[in-house]
Amino acid sequence: MILPLAKLGTLALRTLAKPIASKLKKEAGRHPRFRHFIISIAQANHRISTNMQRRLYGHATNVEIRPLNEEKAVQAAADLLGEFFVFSVAGVVVVFEVQRSSRSEARKEELRKAELAAMKEKEDDLAREIELLKQKINELEQLAHGRGLSGIWKFKHSQPAEQDQPTAAA
Repeated sequence: MILPLAKLGTLALRTLAKPIASKLKKEAGRHPRFRHFIISIAQANHRISTNMQRRLYGHATNVEIRPLNEEKAVQAAADLLGEFFVFSVAGVVVVFEVQRSSRSEARKEELRKAELAAMKEKEDDLAREIELLKQKINELEQLAHGRGLSGIWKFKHSQPAEQDQPTAAA
C-alpha cells in the first residue's frame, strides 16, 4: 500500500518541480544583485562549455571566447538554474528511493536470518532427537543381544507384560 503512494508522491514532486523551476527562471532576471551573480555564472559556464567543445573537435583552445550578451547570459543562467532545480529534486527522489529500497532489503535480510536461525535450531533439535533415538536403539539391541535370539522374540511378545513392571533399563 505504501509503495504506490510513495511512487505517486515522487511523481507529483517531480511534476511540481518544473513549474517551480520556470518561476525561479522568471524571478532570477529581476533582482539586480542576483542578476549580476547569474550573469557571471552564465559567462563561466559559456567559457567552460566552449572550451570543452573546442577540445572535443580538436580546435585551438587558446583563442579568446566572446562573452554572451547580457540578455542571453540571463536566459542561459535562468535555464541552468531551472535545470539544476529539476535535477536536484530528481536526485533527492533517487536518494530517497535508494534509502527506502535499502531499508526494505535490510528488513528482508533480517527475516531471512531469523528464518535461517530457526531452521538451524530445528535442525539441532532434530539431531539431538536422532541421537537420543540411536541411544535407545543401541540399548534395545544390547538388551536383545544379551537375551539371545530367543530373547528377541520373548522381548517383543513379553513387552506388554513388562510395561506393568518397572524395569532397570527404563
